[in-house]
Amino acid sequence: MHPKDLSIYDFTYHLPDEKIASFPLPERDASKLLIYKEGIITEDIYRNIDAHLPSGSLLVFNNSKVIEARLLFQKSTGGVIEIFCLEPDNRYNDITTAMLQQGSVYWKCLIGGASKWKHGQVLEKKIIGGDKVIQLSARYVDKTTDSFLVELSWQPSELSFAELLHMAGAIPLPPYIKRKPESSDAERYQTIYAKQDGSVAAPTAGLHFSPTVFEKLKARSIDHTFLTLHVGAGTFKPVQRERMAEHEMHAEFIEVSKAALKQIIHSIDKIIAVGTTSLRTLESLYWLGVKTIRNPGSSQLMVNQWEPYESESKLSARDALLALLNWMEENKADRLLTKTQIIIAPGYKPRLARALITNFHQPQSTLLLLVAALIGDKWNEVYDYALQHNFRFLSYGDGCLLWISP
Repeated sequence: MHPKDLSIYDFTYHLPDEKIASFPLPERDASKLLIYKEGIITEDIYRNIDAHLPSGSLLVFNNSKVIEARLLFQKSTGGVIEIFCLEPDNRYNDITTAMLQQGSVYWKCLIGGASKWKHGQVLEKKIIGGDKVIQLSARYVDKTTDSFLVELSWQPSELSFAELLHMAGAIPLPPYIKRKPESSDAERYQTIYAKQDGSVAAPTAGLHFSPTVFEKLKARSIDHTFLTLHVGAGTFKPVQRERMAEHEMHAEFIEVSKAALKQIIHSIDKIIAVGTTSLRTLESLYWLGVKTIRNPGSSQLMVNQWEPYESESKLSARDALLALLNWMEENKADRLLTKTQIIIAPGYKPRLARALITNFHQPQSTLLLLVAALIGDKWNEVYDYALQHNFRFLSYGDGCLLWISP
């Protein structure tokens, strides 16, 4: 069956509100860990994850950093407009370029209270940031199918957009966490290795990794590397139609260094993806490599949503990644900057990862489809076990180590 023909109603389960974690545990690595391997389920905690991974494994992490994407403006009439910064306008080639803009930037946003904000109207606010007084304004430029284009401008203009958000914005907790953000969320809704500004939601599998865990991994000769997928609307957009053919994944920015790609090639049979975003990036690298062979003269690469299902390839993972590395060298690129729209659903055959470390995901979500693609119908058994054994669900909850079924 082509994933287009899947019904999202076949990927649901009952998730009581009390199972959703509203706060993280005091210690990151104290979260429970469900291990699924060859049909057997066991339990541990993240602090001991090294004991469940083979020596010589390569863990692949997403080092994207959650930006303070929520901006609140109060109109002169007293009404509040919330601007949720989703992703940069298409005029910027990548998120890093957009985040470094000074003085003004164009951003695709969701708007809370949009009916109260007229086209062209400018909202203004003043922010005190340390010894700086920042004047911020927002102008409603245009309405697209599922977002608004907003021009944000500020003084002093030498501040970058990343710096402006850090001073003026708030961390955007997921809507299923039904509380206001607290000061502690600025640290806990962020991995300890977050580096590249750009995500509007955390790559949550990595929230459980502490310095202690990294030390224990190193002691067992388990290595790691980093790539970047900036989490946007695509990963968490609700599936609102029954048939997956009618669901569109938003393209998300990815960035992979040549050094990381070489490390992945070196450990090609020992890769463990930390998080669905890392897995989607790894699988995208495979298809980008295939493209460089099929279209050797191409100067730009991107993975479209259904491409892996409509473009059969028997190329090995090593050969695909070597081809991509060769393409980068020919194009004198030290890092790969592009977008992926890949959706991983039942019917997809993973090319790179042997296992996935991930949290528990919402019913009827594309992330649950991804889990089902890796372990088949056993996802039901895994989720039933987690519900019956007091695992905490979603972003601040517990997680699992899923060994991919052959």
